[in-house]
Order: sequence, then C-alpha cells, then structure tokens
Amino acid sequence: MKKLFLIGLLLSSFQLFAQSQIDQYFNLNRKGFQAQNAFQTTAFVEKYFRVPGNTGFNESIYEVERILKQAGYVLEKENEFEAPLTYRIEKRPMSRNTWEPVNASISIVGEATPLQVFQTNRNMIPINCPSTPVGGVEAEVIYVGKGTAAELEGKDLNGKIVFAEANMGRLLATVVKAGAIGIMGHSMPSYTQASKHQTSIQFGSMQANAGAWSLLLSYASKERLKEACLRGPVRLKVSIETKSYAAEELTIVANVKGQKNAQERFVFSAHVQEPGANDNASGVGTLAEMARLTAKLIKSKAFNPDRSLTFLWGDEITSTRRYIVENKERAAGIMWGMSLDMVGEDTDKTGGTFLLEKMPDPSAIWTRGEDKHSEWGAGNVQEKDLFPHYFNDFVFDICKAQGKYANWTVKFNPFEGGSDHTPFLQNKIPGLLMWHFTDVFYHTDNDRIDKVSATTLKNVGVSALTVAMTLVSANEKTHLQMLNQLKVDASARLKTEFLLSQQAIKDGKAKDEELKILKSWTDWYLKAFETLATLRLSGESAQLNKQIIISKNNLNTEFETYLKQL
Repeated sequence: MKKLFLIGLLLSSFQLFAQSQIDQYFNLNRKGFQAQNAFQTTAFVEKYFRVPGNTGFNESIYEVERILKQAGYVLEKENEFEAPLTYRIEKRPMSRNTWEPVNASISIVGEATPLQVFQTNRNMIPINCPSTPVGGVEAEVIYVGKGTAAELEGKDLNGKIVFAEANMGRLLATVVKAGAIGIMGHSMPSYTQASKHQTSIQFGSMQANAGAWSLLLSYASKERLKEACLRGPVRLKVSIETKSYAAEELTIVANVKGQKNAQERFVFSAHVQEPGANDNASGVGTLAEMARLTAKLIKSKAFNPDRSLTFLWGDEITSTRRYIVENKERAAGIMWGMSLDMVGEDTDKTGGTFLLEKMPDPSAIWTRGEDKHSEWGAGNVQEKDLFPHYFNDFVFDICKAQGKYANWTVKFNPFEGGSDHTPFLQNKIPGLLMWHFTDVFYHTDNDRIDKVSATTLKNVGVSALTVAMTLVSANEKTHLQMLNQLKVDASARLKTEFLLSQQAIKDGKAKDEELKILKSWTDWYLKAFETLATLRLSGESAQLNKQIIISKNNLNTEFETYLKQL
C-alpha cells in the first residue's frame, strides 16, 4: 500500500511538467529569451550610480523605453489597454533634491599614491554628501578608533578630519558639533569578508545639509590610513565633487492586455535605484528582456493571455506600493506580484545562491530542517501574518523544473521582506521575490558586470515568465494539474514536519508545541488548496471544486495519521 501511494505521488509530481500548457510556455521562453539582450541592458544600467531623479536613474528608464518601443509597445494616450501592448512613463516632482556623485579622491600628504579614488571605488561618496570647495581641502586627520565617547573625549576636532573604524552615521552630528570639517570611516558586515575582498565599499547615505562631508573607506584604505596615523600626525588632501538638484521621479509601466479579464493581472516589478550590477541592474535587464519576448509572442499569436501582464520599473518599494494603492480599481485586479531583485549572480564569484523568498508560511515562524533564513535576517512574522496560497509551491516547482533542465541550483528561504514583494503582501496580494543571497559583494562597488552571469539571467527570466504566462492563461486542465502538484507538495511538507516533530519530541521538546506546528502546516495547505478556485475566469468548476474537497480530506487524513504517531 505504501509503495502504491509513493508511486502515485511521483506520478502526480511528474504530471505537472509533462502536460502541454506549461510545457508550451517553457519551450517558447527557453527558445525566445535572449540572454545577451538581458546582459547588455544590465551592463548599460550598471554604468550609473542610480538615485531616483538623477542622470543614471533616468537614463536607465529611457533605455527600457527604447527596448519597449522597439518591441512594439506603443505610448499610452488615454488608457493602458487602448492597444494590445502599451507603456507609459509616470513623472512626479520630488519633494527633495536628487543627488549624484561626480568625483572624489583622498591622498596622504607626502605620499605619491592616492589613498582612495572614485574611479575605483564609486561607493566611497555616501548619498547626499556635499562637495568640498573647488580644489579640495587639506587638514589633519584624527584617528578615534571605534568612535566611543571615551575615545572622543579630550580630542581637539576643530578644523580636523575624523577617521573611525565605525559606522559614521552615529558619529557625524557629534563631530560636526566639535567643529570637524569631515569624517571618514570603515564599517562592513561580516558576510562581505572585507579582509579578503579588501577594496570593497558598501554604498551608504548621510543626512543632507549635515554641516560636513563624509567618505567611506575600503578595508585596504582603512588599514593603510590607520598604520599611518599610528606612526604619527597625518594630513590628508580630500576632494569631493557631487551634484544636487531639483528633479522628477520616473516610473515606467508596460502592459500586455488580457483578452478576457483585462483588469485582472500579474505584476512584475524591478527597482532601478542602487548602484550595483546584480543589485539591481540585473533585475532591470531581465525584466526588459521578458517584456520584449512577451511582445514578440503576442505579435506572433503564440501567446494569447486571458488576463493582463504588467511590467514595472521604478524606485524600490515606493513605485510598487504606489502602483498598488493609488488606484483602488486597479489594485482589486492584481492577482499576483513578483519582484526581480539581484537575479543575475555568477555564483562561482559571488557565493550567493538563487533563492525564492516565500510568502509567509509556517517556516517563517518555526524555521527548521532545510528551511534557513539568509543573512538578511528573519522578519517578525506571527501566526496572524501567514498567507496560505498555491503561489509559493507553484513558483518553486516551476523554478525546480528549469533548474533540472538547465542544471541550475534553486533554493528557497522563509519570508524576510525588504524588496518589491513586500507592498503586494501588505495589500493582501500574493507576492514573491526572486533573488540571490548571501553575496560577498552585496551593496559594494565590487558588484560589477563581471559578477553577472547571462546564463543566470536567462534561467530566472524563463522561470518568471513561464509562471506568469501559465497563471494568466491557465485552462481547467492546468488548474487540475496545479492541484495535483500542490497535493504532492503538501504531503511532502507534512511528512517532513512530522519527522522533525517526532525527533524533537525524542529530544525533549514539548509535544503540544510540535502538534501546533504540524496543525499550522496542515491548515496552511488546506487554505492553499482553496485559493486554486480563484484561477477560474468566470463561474465555478464542479470538477475542480470536487477535487479541492477530496484533496483537503486526504490531507486531513494524513494529519490524523501523523497525530496518532506523535
């Protein structure tokens, strides 16, 4: 009996990816997605230090526009569905000036080789940093260690440059009050392995109009300056050139019109700001190629979606949240959201594994077994925050299928938040994140195009687009296939949690708590089964409803069986 049951599960698992509709979309996307297009767009975007409203941000938006126009998207005039393929650029005045870096250098007076220059360390200038006077400034540097109160006590900082092995944000106001003209320092999280990757600097920001400038140092620069300071008095020549000016914030939105329920849609989001190649020029480039390919398939009639597809590029979280909340009618039709953020890693160089960050499920509360949080860290997820839905497992299964096909490593992590998937979830819309972590070059100026893999861009793009194309066009046969796969996933998870709880009880954990975990997973999947009914375009499917009921009953039976064995 057990063998027959396991064979049934394996056959059900195979069926999802052996059937025509999903296979059709996989084939179209694997053939049509041009990895070099995505890579070239990523390379274009990563040239710039991108802050909303500045030159690099805007040029990236206009490069996406060029790609969309060439693909056949037409500028929206009156409404977003006036043609099969439309786009618009939204412009909003910014409440504060934008900012961009131009140049910077630090030199130890008397030494021929500069300590650090902008050309090799473009993250050395924190966002909002002002310029020095033309020609730069020269002043004595005062080393203050970690910048504690004891280390600052008794030091004359008036007219000096402060140097600390610490985060400068907490020190800036203090040293400005003491008369310092500027501050520089080094502070990097452990996962960046700064002592190994000694030229890395993570980008940062400072308060505008703080009354002084600040600069960020790499590990190598910090060590060299510290050694000089320990030998005796040191003077520095510092030159900084930046721009700050009034600007508009741009967001670009492209739409593929659904043929039946146009107002219901799948929304992709990729943020433009931040200066890195993987973070997030890779998301911009991948999404642009996905939009191009979608237009090609629409025009050739190889793809005729029932619901609409939306592609959005803008300011992280801000643009996505605004898209959701500013139009209640539009928001009501958003059925799925997906964020593409840091999706191009060459993992041999960065160390960052591809991850699908799940919507809040019980693993975000009880993280154990193969579930592991990234170094980003767990969010404060409570039982009331759980979001049962088929979306988690369906997307992961699609990614695993592409992983098997392309020999691509695919993993997942419990919900953590912090990217464009968050506004979807905050507004009760299913939302997932495709990303990589932990990356030793995360947020650093070593996150350059040489760390990006065109192959990874394609694997992510193919997976994401296959998910969306399936969901906006799924027929009843596909609905039932998805249900069959979800049954397999639910059963496998319940068995895993049972075995973990069984061992936990043997190890002395409270039985009541283990029962709670098992019940939580059961309830999560029972509700996830029900969400499959929302895939119907109109009316009800007696067959699908019947199978959902059967699936729920079977899962409850499994739960009761495990309950007796605990």
